[in-house]
Amino acid sequence: MGLGFTGLAIMGLQFVLTARFRGATAPFGIDIIYFFHRWVAIVGIVLVLGHYVILRIGYGAALPPLNPAEAPWHITAGRLALIIFLGLIVTSIWRKQLKIEYDRWRFWHGVFALIAVALAILHINGVGYYTAALPRKILWTTYSAMWLLALLYIRVVRPLSLLRKPYDVVSVRQERGDSWTVSVEPSGQHRLKFHPGQFAWLTIGSSPLCAKEHPFSFSSSADNAKTLQFTIKELGDFTRTVRNLKSGDVAYVDAPHGVFTPDLYPDAPGFGFIAGGVGIAPVMSMLRTLADHGDKRPLHLIYGNASWERVIFREEIESLKGTLNLRVVHVLSEPPPGWTGATGVLTDAILRESLPVESSQLVFFLCGPKDMTQSALRTLRSLGVPLWRVHSEHFVMA
Repeated sequence: MGLGFTGLAIMGLQFVLTARFRGATAPFGIDIIYFFHRWVAIVGIVLVLGHYVILRIGYGAALPPLNPAEAPWHITAGRLALIIFLGLIVTSIWRKQLKIEYDRWRFWHGVFALIAVALAILHINGVGYYTAALPRKILWTTYSAMWLLALLYIRVVRPLSLLRKPYDVVSVRQERGDSWTVSVEPSGQHRLKFHPGQFAWLTIGSSPLCAKEHPFSFSSSADNAKTLQFTIKELGDFTRTVRNLKSGDVAYVDAPHGVFTPDLYPDAPGFGFIAGGVGIAPVMSMLRTLADHGDKRPLHLIYGNASWERVIFREEIESLKGTLNLRVVHVLSEPPPGWTGATGVLTDAILRESLPVESSQLVFFLCGPKDMTQSALRTLRSLGVPLWRVHSEHFVMA
């Protein structure tokens, strides 16, 4: 019974974790919160399964039959909740393998999560062994109301507030590496303040009430409060349609989010950036903002790509070397003839050779493929860089 209550409490907590309350996510970063959400849900389903298995094995003779027509309604509700919870876990972990389109998955994930929790609450109230006493009934009623309010805030209150602050797509520019930079400007007088390196949940071509939003890092300078830019690589269902956006399309921006920003370290002696592919997007926001501020601290960028022709912002990065105290190392896995720079992937040897002697004093920002960031993290730790000086983003919803 304890496993069942604990598992349900964890499942209900997921509504709060995904509500994006900035005060709650600020100490960790919302990407960490979503990462935690993903894994703690697995813990929750293991606990709920344990609840069912122990009852089935230890008290099977006393349990009602599996046939819903013969079992009490509250027992059937609990069993349905367990089946739906399992379905949510399976479709989230293996969404891509099951070829479920992201927007469709996200909508139905929220719907079935609500149904499952509601059925589980009906189950424990129907059983009544531990909720009949008034204090416990008040506790679980309050706890359930908290989940409902969090869901109401996510799906209704926040989308309605976004509807009052629309943006217009002003340009869609093709970049190297199958990427596009989308520029949006506010339709009214509202302005958005953000820190370089942060990200937004972007909705284009739909109402925010439709829950068709996607997380993208700002790539523009934080000093440009009017024009917001997002550099997006063609990787998934929505991102492959970015090239079809037109000037005048309506957009909604839920932002800012994240703590992946050098603004939190005003006293840092310098910064190191390790990026791969489109992971350069938040780094460009940082570099552009630092250039606008006239920052003269030493900056070191190690940027990995497949080929020279796929290096996003190649020319602008080169021009920034004239404005910033910036050293750039390009690493190519498919170098052109005559290439004299680093080749291959961002291995430990390449990073050690490319990093400055004073790297242990720098604050580092890592953004790119998971294998790259994990390898870079191990190298930096072996070089004596304290963990608090290394920051990475690993945004994997499902």
